[in-house]
This record gives sequence, C-alpha cells and structure tokens, in this order.
Amino acid sequence: VYPVTQSSFRNRVALLITNIKFSNESMNRRGAEIDEENMEKLLSSLGYEVVKYTDLTGKAIDEALMKFIKHPKLKHTDSVFVVIMSHGKLGKILGVNWTEDNLDEFPINNIFKHLGSKSCPELINKPKVIVIQACRGEQRGSVLVSDGPNTADDVPQTEDFEADKIHFVHPEKDFISLLSCTPDTVSYREPDCGSLLIQYVVEVFSPESYLEHIFELFTKVLQHVERFRRCEKLQMPTIDRYTLLKSFYLFQGLLDNDH
Repeated sequence: VYPVTQSSFRNRVALLITNIKFSNESMNRRGAEIDEENMEKLLSSLGYEVVKYTDLTGKAIDEALMKFIKHPKLKHTDSVFVVIMSHGKLGKILGVNWTEDNLDEFPINNIFKHLGSKSCPELINKPKVIVIQACRGEQRGSVLVSDGPNTADDVPQTEDFEADKIHFVHPEKDFISLLSCTPDTVSYREPDCGSLLIQYVVEVFSPESYLEHIFELFTKVLQHVERFRRCEKLQMPTIDRYTLLKSFYLFQGLLDNDH
C-alpha cells in the first residue's frame, strides 16, 4: 500500500485545467463549468489544494504543468491528481485557439514526461492520478452487434556501474490515468449536468471511497458509464498507462482505523 500520513495528507495538491470558451464560439463546451465546479469540490474533499486554470492554449497547458511540478508541496505530498478537460483528438488536448488552420494542441504524452522521474523527482514512488475528459477521435462509441463468440528481446548491458554511486529509476512509474473514451471515439457532455465521466467520478468517489483503492474506484466509473444508455450515445472510458506498484487508498488512515 502506498503510505498516506497526516503530514502528507496536509500537503496534497492537484492541478485542474478546464477549457470552456474557445476562440471559435461554436466549439464552446456547454456544461463544462459544471464539471469544473464538481471536480474542484471533489478534489478539495479528498484533501487536495486545487491549482486551477481555465481556458488555456495548448502551450499554456504545457506551461501550467511545468509550473505545477515546481510546487513546494510536491516534496511532502503522498500523491497528486492532474485533471484536464477540453476538446481533444487521439493523443492531443485542444487549446482554446484551435482551428483547422491553427493546430493549437497539447500532447497528452507531455503529462507523463513532466511528472515522470527525470523532470519531477519529488514525485518518485508517489501515485500520480491523471483524469482526462476529452474526445479521442470522431467515431461513435456504439455498434450494432449480434450474439456470438509484441515481445521485446532483452538487451544485454555491457557497461559496468558501481551500484553505490549510480541509482536508476524508471522514467515512468506510479501512474494511473482515466480517459473518458476509447481511442478514435467521442465522449459526451450534457449541457445541464456536465460530462458523463465527471458525473460518475464524483458519484463513485463518495465518502465511503476510502474502502477501495484507486483502480477499484476507476473500474466502478467504467461500469457506470458503460451502463449509460440514451439515444445510442455509448461511451467506454479506459484506464491507461497503469504503472502503480501498490494499492493507493485515498484515505488510508481511515482504513487503518477500521482494523
């Protein structure tokens, strides 16, 4: 189990980025302000100081992440959340100035690069929870069905190193990310209620969520979204780039007190 102490709990910090209004007004994300409000309340209830940005370009998203990894609390926190909500396509988050002639985009891979071991050693061995609400393509996530039923070779290392002088860590470790849909498909948002994914994240991460670790909670979110049925608007979130080596309980202290 990843350790959670009273001190580390008091130093929790999260990054929340929400794009609502775009230069092209037809791209404005109605209901996204509800997602922003709900996620801020949820993260605060989980003990995280929320660093919040609204309506950023792709470059500004990258700059916000680079600023976040210098936050003084990261050295003492037990975990971080990074939540980004916007339009998107496969592997990219769209900035607010995006047009077909101006590809204002943020590569999702940069999240893992910036929060990884090399760029952010303060977060080594600490859970990094990523939640992305964005389309990953333009295809519908539903199909009409009927009933029916790479291996890498080890590379020998010829160099000799002195173990007491050089210590290596994996560049990407202790991550778990929740994406709102499968590759190449769209995700849905209700103007009056917000995005399906965020609605169910808030519902699942209830006060009783300390009884289950983060992977179990994310699996429940997947189950809720998968059961949603309205006008053939189906959506399937995914748990991606899962490199947690232990179980992460958001309120480990409460769990320990039950035993």
